[in-house]
Amino acid sequence: MGMIENFEKMLAAGQDNALLRYSLGNEYFKKGDAPMAVEHLARAVQLDQGYSAAWKLYGKVLTELGRDAQAMAVYEKGIEAADAKGDKQAAKEMQVFLKRLRKQAGGV
Repeated sequence: MGMIENFEKMLAAGQDNALLRYSLGNEYFKKGDAPMAVEHLARAVQLDQGYSAAWKLYGKVLTELGRDAQAMAVYEKGIEAADAKGDKQAAKEMQVFLKRLRKQAGGV
């Protein structure tokens, strides 16, 4: 049984939490299933709005799907969450990703 199957089994057993959803999102993304990854990452940040790693991956997957406007909004929220937790590295990385997206969109 693979990682996704194990995580899905845990979810089906009622163990729904931000870490599990992040793990599922990450595994689906690695497998190339970005739509499923987005679904789980959206739930992860819903369950824990301070989970900066989940915000960062969520933005990355949205960018991969070409949903740049949503990705920018996610990065903005992720930066706020990271700043609130003192997670300077995650905030810095998301600022770089956000800046790139804004530049591609023709903004600053």
